[in-house]
Amino acid sequence: MHPIKPRASVVMLSAAWACCLLTAPLWAQQAARLGAELTPVGAEKAGNKDGTIPAWSGGDLAAAGGYKAGQPRPNPYAADKAVSSITAANVDKYAAKLSPGQVQLIKSIKGYRMDVYPTHRSCGYPDVVYQRSKENVGFAKIGQNGYELVEAKTAGYPFPMPANGVEAMWNFKMRYQGEGLTWAYATAIPPKGGSGIGEPLIQEDYIMFPLSNPKNNTIAGAKGIESLYLSPYIAPAQFAGDVTLSHAYIGKTNDIWLYFASQRRVRRAPTYSYDAPILNDENLETIDQYTMYNGPLDRYDFKLVGKKEMIVPYNWNKVNAVENKIGDVVQPTFLNRDMTRYETHRVWEVEAIVKQGARHTFPKRTFYLDEDSWQILVQDLYDGQGKVQRVMESGVVMATELPACVQEGYASYDLSMGRYIAERIPAGQKQSDWLAGREGRVKESMFEPDGLRRFASR
Repeated sequence: MHPIKPRASVVMLSAAWACCLLTAPLWAQQAARLGAELTPVGAEKAGNKDGTIPAWSGGDLAAAGGYKAGQPRPNPYAADKAVSSITAANVDKYAAKLSPGQVQLIKSIKGYRMDVYPTHRSCGYPDVVYQRSKENVGFAKIGQNGYELVEAKTAGYPFPMPANGVEAMWNFKMRYQGEGLTWAYATAIPPKGGSGIGEPLIQEDYIMFPLSNPKNNTIAGAKGIESLYLSPYIAPAQFAGDVTLSHAYIGKTNDIWLYFASQRRVRRAPTYSYDAPILNDENLETIDQYTMYNGPLDRYDFKLVGKKEMIVPYNWNKVNAVENKIGDVVQPTFLNRDMTRYETHRVWEVEAIVKQGARHTFPKRTFYLDEDSWQILVQDLYDGQGKVQRVMESGVVMATELPACVQEGYASYDLSMGRYIAERIPAGQKQSDWLAGREGRVKESMFEPDGLRRFASR
């Protein structure tokens, strides 16, 4: 399927936005589209012609039915039956609705399949997110360098009607996930050619999102901080007590500290960014692959290709269930195909090409962003010869307690190495606490470098 082409009027308006020529009344007209023909965060409210994508009706805010934070999250779609299954035998029939990387996974990994289920437009958000997103129309701005967000209202999407790829990527970076959270999870890196999945790495993260806190109101109110991240290793024994601390900023290079329990030393890590391999991940994931994309936007030129219908990972309640065992979810060559779920949704396609004079392990990347949540659901990463080298997938889950669609587990497949990594799999751990920031269980004082040693000894 070809990307959906915007109407000529939208193209003209996009050009006007880029040149900052719209007057206040015209900005108001654009903002009025949110909640009318568009959802409050900028998606098309209507369904598609063949009925595979239903109309958005507010999201499944109560789908979990009486869910209490901290308890295992029920699966409201457990009774759904797959409507089709994509395998190596029929993948060419569906290729127009798949990324090139998804097609390669199906063709190159024996037994890999994608079971397609009825589409649920489950994502919905608090009223403040809708209001701030509307306020951002005509207010949010990208700086003269072309990639830095210099103005935006917090707790809202800065560009619900993006004019270019950078604006779409900032919607992902400022996606609403609450004010902060704690979660525990496993990372599994199955050995190549083995029959097992190896010994998982267990971490427990503490995260704050100042740009999602309505009280901060603007970037200045959030002190220019995109996120605060603290991640101690719990297991295995050789890594237990090691800690990573990150302060991610909008307008300057991130600050990162590493504490190694065996050395009892805190070290600054100024080069631990971009395409540097993540510690202990066996060179299968770079820093800026973490959570589908992590870090500054300055090394790529981002092109907004358009919107299209795709078959994408979605409503991954089975993958992210804490009552699972890690071996239930992670198999030697791929995530358990009986647990992954795919649906037909509209996505924004953003192509990233490394800037002239810059360098990166992956000179080209293509991101597919969900129109309803602005989460990156699929990413293809290309090598220097123009071939897909890595493919990433992550399906959203509706956290009704926020409410918001959030991401937890994801997988990154390296086709050249014939291996994959399963990240942030909650199996066997305690349920993620998405209200920890809002209710004060995560505080800014926890993210000080001087406190790393004390934190590691807990």
